[in-house]
Parts: sequence; structure tokens; C-alpha cells
Amino acid sequence: MTMTITNYREKYRAQYHFTPPAKWMNDPNGMVYYDGEYHLFYQHHPDGTTWGPMHWGHAISTDLIHWEHRPIALKPDGNGAIFSGSAVVDWEDTSGLFDGKPGLIAIFTHADVYPGSNRTRQRQSLAYSSDRGRTWTMYAGNPVLVNEDIADFRDPKVFWHETATEKYWVMILAAGDRVHIYTSPNLIEWSFASEFGASEGSHDGVWECPDLIQLPVEGKSGAAKWVMIVSIGDNAEFQEGSRTQYFVGQFDGHAFTNEASPDTVLWLDHGRDNYAGVTWSDVSKADGSKLFIGWMSNWKYANLTPTVEWRSAMTLPRALYLREGASGIRLVQEPVSEVRQLRLPDRQWQETVIGPNHNLLSGVEGDCYELSCDIDLGEAAEVGFKLRKSEKEETVVGYDARSRSLFVDRSRSGKIDFHSEFPCKHGIQAALPGGRLKLRLFIDQSSIEVFANDGEVVITDQIFPDATSTGMELYVIGGEAKVVALALYPMKSIYSLATV
Repeated sequence: MTMTITNYREKYRAQYHFTPPAKWMNDPNGMVYYDGEYHLFYQHHPDGTTWGPMHWGHAISTDLIHWEHRPIALKPDGNGAIFSGSAVVDWEDTSGLFDGKPGLIAIFTHADVYPGSNRTRQRQSLAYSSDRGRTWTMYAGNPVLVNEDIADFRDPKVFWHETATEKYWVMILAAGDRVHIYTSPNLIEWSFASEFGASEGSHDGVWECPDLIQLPVEGKSGAAKWVMIVSIGDNAEFQEGSRTQYFVGQFDGHAFTNEASPDTVLWLDHGRDNYAGVTWSDVSKADGSKLFIGWMSNWKYANLTPTVEWRSAMTLPRALYLREGASGIRLVQEPVSEVRQLRLPDRQWQETVIGPNHNLLSGVEGDCYELSCDIDLGEAAEVGFKLRKSEKEETVVGYDARSRSLFVDRSRSGKIDFHSEFPCKHGIQAALPGGRLKLRLFIDQSSIEVFANDGEVVITDQIFPDATSTGMELYVIGGEAKVVALALYPMKSIYSLATV
């Protein structure tokens, strides 16, 4: 497949976030690292730009930033459409499918209806690859896990669990408004181990796309916790739409125990557009962190966003770890370091006092960039940035010192009329250590990602500004503040040398 630069210059096309070459994309699937390559599969409808019969699209990267688009990996067959799932390296050939050598196995949900009815049927199946993920063969014994009593029974995430006395595969699976955990010696025969979540966390919608990972606690040598990530489907009664929660606790190889009270709800992202995210399998990071990516959309309006040739993008890949603070141990997210390779020469400002009607960024323009700041709020009541700005449009990222809240306001961000709940202002209370606002902002053609307090607070939102809305403003309300440091990095397009 050959793609030229112009293929990726359509209106709103992300220039440094992953997008499909064409047509519809949703959940990231089957993320696995093998033989120097990161594999990203994704829910894909190749015949339209709205949700339809699901396939697994496929792309490969060596740096998590530049992607080689590959042919569709999995297509619907006699067992149904190909819903979400995961992939692993079967290093020890426990499945017996690779003649004693390692190979890749995808574990996913086959979706159809029960014969003679309209009742949804979701079953777990396998496919395998002996050629580094280039081609895939459906396992002849599919499906490998069935539960006829649960309609929403999907999105398996599988990992290898090994202790001094035992080793086996573990699967965490969405089952209605909770998760089930299974174990297997060979990825084919599965035994029920436990259930979690019937009375814990948010139940605003159906549970989807679970993950279960062990993460280190920052600054505490040898300390680690298990984190369960669970996405929550859209509910018309809630403005937020679909979003993702997480739990921190312990896992004994068979059951997960939440260490917070059952009614505690921890949100992974406080924006509107980070859903169905899971982590890469078989990645060994020196610091113990895990690599995560999410679908940058929301089921409330995912089929309606104003792109034409393609629809949807992924978040930046992120490193996940844990940090202990005043509220307890919480998930921290940082963009992967590889994104820095896209930075062009920066502009910097330091030790500058700013007040109302003093725009330090006057005359500065950009549409794809990273903006980082360290601002001492001083006596200011509010400080923030107006980005992708013109006379009629702007996206605001601000901090209100009175309410102690970090917010994004996209009510004038550009094209907003495709859904009544897209234009909005939303945020989250966030303390500022030492009165200092520290942000990393990533702005692309149709998105903004906000990382505050070194990744403790994250807000991810889609925006659809006009191409001419490229202005910037650093604003202050109600008193002076001080820019300790501010840096602006224009970002190279990942398609600058696009020949795939």
C-alpha cells in the first residue's frame, strides 16, 4: 500500500496522532510488542465512516509514533463479527500451535445472534500468527469460551501470570456490569476463577474493555499495586457519555481486591474523549510502567463527528504508573518520551510577570504543537490559554483559583453543531502544589490533551476548529501572575516522509 503526503492533509486530519487511512475506527485492540515492533489493531468498518460490521484493522510501529498501515488482520466469518480483544506472545507454545516456537495469538470476541432469534450472542475466540503478525489463521476450535446467560460478554484481555509455584494465562472479561476472571494453561481451555464489580465503582453504563496490570508506586522501591481499568458505556442520562474508570488493589492470581471503598469512583481521564483504552502486552519497561492508548472519541457522538474520509483518532500513547498523594495511590499518565522526536525548534519565555490585557503569546500562531508551562498564579483569580483562536473560535484551557479547578471549554472550539452535548465546559478540582500551574498541552488538528501536575490530572478532548484558527493567548483574570517558564514546540507531521 502506497500513501502520499496529500492523503493525510484532509480537513481535521490529525498530524501526530494515529488515525486509520480511511473509514471508521473505534477501540484499540490486540496491542502487543514482538520482535522490535509495536502492533496496534483496532475496531474497523472498512465500508463506511460509521460503526458497522467489525473487523480488526492493523498497524505496526517501531517507535509508537510513526505507523505502517497493514492489511485488515481479522474479518467476520461464520462465527460472527470481530469485536474487541487482546493479543499475546505465546513464548512457550502453550497452545501447541507453533511447533514449539513462539508465536502471536489474538483473543477476541466473536459477535452474532443466536440462530432463529434476534438475541445478541458474544463468544470468545482465537486467531494465531506464525509470521510476526503479517497473516492470521482462525483457530479451528472457535469459540473457546461461551456463556449463554450473559448478552454483553466481551472484550477479553489476556496476560501471563507466573509465580514461584505456578504459571498460567489469565483473562479478564467484561460481563454485563462487572468483570469475570478466567485462567488457562494453554489459551484454549478456560476455567472460571472469580467475579468483580457487581457493587463497586461506577455503573452508569455497561462495562467494557477491561484491563488488569501491575504497576510500581513512584518513589517507593519494590512497592507495587494492581490496577483494573474498566470503560463505561454511554448513558443518555449523563452528560459525560462513555468514559473510563480504574480501581487500585491486589490480585492473587485468581481474584482482584479493591483497596478503596466500594462507592469510590476514580476516573482515568476527566475529558470527554478517552475511551476503551488498554495496555500493550509483552512490553518490558525498565521503570515497570505500562504503555496505554485510548480511542479518542465518545459514543455520545462518535458517529457524528465532522470528518469525511475517515473517522476517529487514538490518544497519544502514554506511560502509566502510580503515585501516592493526599488522596491515596492514584494513576499517573505521561506521553511516551518518543513523542519528543517530533518537536521542532521551540520558543521560550521565562521569569515574566503577566497581568490582564497582557498577552505574552500575541502574534504567535500554530495548529499542531506542544505547549508546556510553569506559572506562579500569584494574586490571579484565573489563568489559562486560548488556543486554536480566531475572532469566532477558541478552545480554552484554564485554572480557576477560586474553585481550584482545571477546565477545558470547547463551547466555541469550531464545528460544534453535530451534537447538542459536544459544546461544553468541564473540569476537575486540582490542587496546585506551591501555587504553581504546571501543564503539558498537546494540540493537533482535531484534539487537545492536557497533562497537569506531572500527569496526575489528564483531560482529553476532540475539537474541530477551522484551519485559519491558529492564534494563541495567555490570559489572566483578577491580578498578576508570573510565567516561570513557558515553551512552545511546533510538531512535525508524522506524514512528512509518508511512504508506507
